[in-house]
Amino acid sequence: MYRHYSSAGGSRRLWLLMVAVLVSFGMIAAACGDDDDSDAAAPAATQTAAPEAPAATAAAQPPAMEEEMEPAPEEMADGSGATFVSTQFVPVEEAAKLRSILSPGGIDFTGAEAGPTIDQILAGAGAIDVLGALHGTFPPLANEDALTNMIDVLDDLSADRSFAPSFVESGLLGTDDFLAYVPWAQATYIMAANNQALDYLPEGADIDNLAWEDLATWCQAIMEGEGRALCGLPNAGLFHRFLEGYLWPSFTGGMVSEFRSNEAAEMLAWARDSLWPNINPESINYAFMQEPLLSGEVWVAFDHVARLIDAFSTEPETFVAFPTPSGPKGRGFMPVIVGLGIPADAPDPDEAAAVIEYLTRPEIQSQVLSDLAFFPVVEGVDTSSLPAGVALEAEAVEKLANAPDALPALLPVGLGERGGEINQIFRNAFDRVVFEGEDIASVLNAEGDALQALLNETGAPCWAPDPASDGPCVVNPAG
Repeated sequence: MYRHYSSAGGSRRLWLLMVAVLVSFGMIAAACGDDDDSDAAAPAATQTAAPEAPAATAAAQPPAMEEEMEPAPEEMADGSGATFVSTQFVPVEEAAKLRSILSPGGIDFTGAEAGPTIDQILAGAGAIDVLGALHGTFPPLANEDALTNMIDVLDDLSADRSFAPSFVESGLLGTDDFLAYVPWAQATYIMAANNQALDYLPEGADIDNLAWEDLATWCQAIMEGEGRALCGLPNAGLFHRFLEGYLWPSFTGGMVSEFRSNEAAEMLAWARDSLWPNINPESINYAFMQEPLLSGEVWVAFDHVARLIDAFSTEPETFVAFPTPSGPKGRGFMPVIVGLGIPADAPDPDEAAAVIEYLTRPEIQSQVLSDLAFFPVVEGVDTSSLPAGVALEAEAVEKLANAPDALPALLPVGLGERGGEINQIFRNAFDRVVFEGEDIASVLNAEGDALQALLNETGAPCWAPDPASDGPCVVNPAG
């Protein structure tokens, strides 16, 4: 039985959390590269993964709006004595912006790399009160009992704010009752559409609650009405995340364990026969979908929020942002989650809890969004003073994270420097079936074997949405 994480959300919030699936932008640099994504400037179909570009790049980052933000309420009268270490917002410009956000609360922070920080905590230095880091930093600490259970902290916070249930579940790391971190911020992937495309939506369809089959039908209607394929996917960009975090989880309920299941085979047949024939053929060359959206080559697209922001910011009246579709097993999506944890040997856990309370206030979450381009993890964040493009994305991200069928699929964990290999395996499966016309069962069996070998050689245990495992994650047989 799960804990009731939000006393303010009422029965609906409890119900959402009870049915949420257990699951284990900025500077994407997790310990040993476990949460690294692929380079934002280079095509992703390579054997070697490079760090994914920050969501808050110079081109995509919205301008600071400190002059428009109301002062943070309830400032800490004597300042905070907590030692706050963060592996995020470390570069000079981002660090200055975070300090500006923290200053009214009397809080400061120290930037650090994930690896040395993990080593320091595991060594029992007893010098850190609050740790802010990506999801992948927390499992090795939890495995060594080096973290405080954050359930009581979350219960206290939930008296006056509601956290996205899927991100709370992520902090459980596959357990029933040990919360490794309280969610702090997140980035993810969403959909974008030109307003002209809305005339072709399937009858009765809700753009905020589409199924993947609805998307294929919509794209077909656009092509038939306009005489050209106007839906696009970033095949030369982060397409492997589309496969790992969206199609496979939505159709199979897993990423790795159900890689070669019957449901995966049916999904690939659908992608080959219904989806890809209605996708702009130039998609094989698209790395950033904001460019074809702005040029009019594409009317409907999927991509990372950082790779859509220019379209929303340049022509906010032209485009709409909306959540990714759902499948038979749920609304698979890939969040990049930043959490706040308290080491087990923290010198002042009470001060640490006060820092976390400050950072998760809706008004502070809003300022992190406007200044640092990381999206909120709590409901009720005011987006009225955000740049128009960021506000469009923020609304879509909140709807996605709080969808009742949300199924978070985390970035691969435990593969270290070989993280690029899993991306290639997923791409190979798609390419061999959809582009080369190979037999689906044969392809899934062969690529599934390659995936299992990778997991065995790295010893990587399962990560969400797959159930936790004691040893290397297992790719189930077909069937």
